Amino acid sequence: MRVEPAQPCQFGSGESLFGLYHPVAGPARTAMLLCPPLGQDMIRSHRVYRQLADALALQGVAALRFDYFGTGDSAGPSDTCDWTRCVADTVAAAAELRARSGCSRVIGFGARLGGAIALEAAAAGRMAELLLWDPLLDGHESVTRLDAAQEALRADPMRFPAPRSREDAADQWLGFPVGADLRRQLDGWRATPATIPVRVFASQPAATHADWPAQLGAGSAVVALSSTASWDVLDRLEHAILAPDLIRAVGDHLRAAA
Repeated sequence: MRVEPAQPCQFGSGESLFGLYHPVAGPARTAMLLCPPLGQDMIRSHRVYRQLADALALQGVAALRFDYFGTGDSAGPSDTCDWTRCVADTVAAAAELRARSGCSRVIGFGARLGGAIALEAAAAGRMAELLLWDPLLDGHESVTRLDAAQEALRADPMRFPAPRSREDAADQWLGFPVGADLRRQLDGWRATPATIPVRVFASQPAATHADWPAQLGAGSAVVALSSTASWDVLDRLEHAILAPDLIRAVGDHLRAAA
């Protein structure tokens, strides 16, 4: 089976959202919505998302990659990225994927905050299952982590001969503008148990995800990956995340469930 060319598409209110639909050569047996993370995590995992979409197409699984309003190639200034809008955009993307693929069964996939957004949008988006890669399930912890990373970057001697002022680096997370609404909404969010099956692919040490099954509900399972993704390593900030073991693990799961 050959990989069909990805099809650019615009959808959502006023066609403000941009996506790339990955069709299959024949009828799709199921479809997967690839929910991106935010900021640097989105940039660094972009290649994995594209590779995953191609691998899914070879398995007969149609996929849609897309950008939330205010991110990537979708409309809107970067500082208007909003948690509530990201969730609504995910629901719209699920509907677009159903319409294009002809599949009623949609599986959600998301890394980091993309996993959190997929989890929040799952019910309204009528997703049948969630596959999450190193998801961030506590918004307050995520805000604290991003603030700490931004402060470390501000004063990083490998990138700047002298620390930038806090005013120059304010309202940013690792080079991306962050609005007050997104900060406030994310700070108050915490994952609640899902009502659908959730499989988590974990590249981090076991201690970091020991409580995930309790957070995600009885229908969740954690699969440990063989490699560690360097999400929070400042020295790797400009390096793409590579995860061939994740792509294999997702493919194996879909084959076993077929």
